[in-house]
Amino acid sequence: QPNTNNESNVSMQVRIVPSIDNPRRSLIFDIVDRELKGGTVVKIGRFTDRSITTNHLSFKSKVVSRTHCEIWVDADDGKLYIRDTKSSSGTFVNHGRLSAANQESRPVEIHDGDIIQLGVDYQGGVEEMYRAVKMRFELNRRPQPLINSSAFTQFVKKEEQDVHGHDNSTVDECCICLYAMAPFQALFVAPCCHSYHFKCIRPLLESYPGFQCPLCRTYSDLEASVEEPT
Repeated sequence: QPNTNNESNVSMQVRIVPSIDNPRRSLIFDIVDRELKGGTVVKIGRFTDRSITTNHLSFKSKVVSRTHCEIWVDADDGKLYIRDTKSSSGTFVNHGRLSAANQESRPVEIHDGDIIQLGVDYQGGVEEMYRAVKMRFELNRRPQPLINSSAFTQFVKKEEQDVHGHDNSTVDECCICLYAMAPFQALFVAPCCHSYHFKCIRPLLESYPGFQCPLCRTYSDLEASVEEPT
């Protein structure tokens, strides 16, 4: 049983992002980024009008049960745990199902980078409302430094040098096709600063606004505000 001692000083920063296997048939949801206090139980299930509460995560998928599973940070050991709460279609941790249908599972620890799946696709997941929820948990990760602007500036400067025929000793390659990225080509610069030919990366944009870099696996919301935090 979870230790729900609310007086505990234990906490964990948890970031939950979609895990994209098939860009055309992934269920994309808003990034969840919150601090979980030790002893606080967060219920996870299908969206209903009554599920809009602080300690509830809900998804608009019919393969997710109303009360599908729950997560909590143990007040004693400070670890994050998940338990299936008698869901019908199953909770999976790194592709392993926690319990049989309609049976409660034992608590299982969630580690940084683990893939959690709620339910299974119905009829191939053609319709969004019948897709399983696949998410990656990122635990206590340091915020990414604001390197995007400087990296982009360096990228543009290099392209300008290439246009004028200067300092062309190094060639940046698209990691998908392995051909050079050159001036006057349509390019895509991901929020993680990796660059690709647009025609090469386009199939992976089927999950828009969600995007998962094929090189570093970083998930980004392409609709995120472009305003820099002050």
